[in-house]
Amino acid sequence: MPPKPSEPEFAARVEAAKSASVAQLLFKAARLVNERALGSLPSPPRGPRLRAAHTSLFPHLSLEGTRLTELARRLGISKQAVGQLVDELEEMGAIERVPDPADARAKLVRFSRRPGRTLLDGLRHLQAIEAELVAEVGEAHIQSLRAGLVALLEVLERE
Repeated sequence: MPPKPSEPEFAARVEAAKSASVAQLLFKAARLVNERALGSLPSPPRGPRLRAAHTSLFPHLSLEGTRLTELARRLGISKQAVGQLVDELEEMGAIERVPDPADARAKLVRFSRRPGRTLLDGLRHLQAIEAELVAEVGEAHIQSLRAGLVALLEVLERE
């Protein structure tokens, strides 16, 4: 049996493996961009503040709306946990529940259509963060990253 690596050796091997993983770099970059975006939002005068748990739900919403059970499945968390996030986001005006045209008993969760609380407002906020990143790392790097991500998404969305 090979000898057990020391903590510094193990940590170095883990960090090297993480740095070599495109997926791990994407996860970390997404988390840090999300933290930067959330940190730059003004504090609401009352009510809940937008948190990372809330924004983790956004990529899983379709424009037409997504059922709560499907959101829970996609996020890998309980329907109750998703329900709490949806309740808070609905209170903030970021999302809304609407009747599901395919099933009168069910509701769909979708981005709010209320002015000042829309998906487009959030995307404009992210564009400001991206402009900061362009200033820090350069337009060529950001455009290359964007092109690579678009190509990657084309492959992943086919599967």
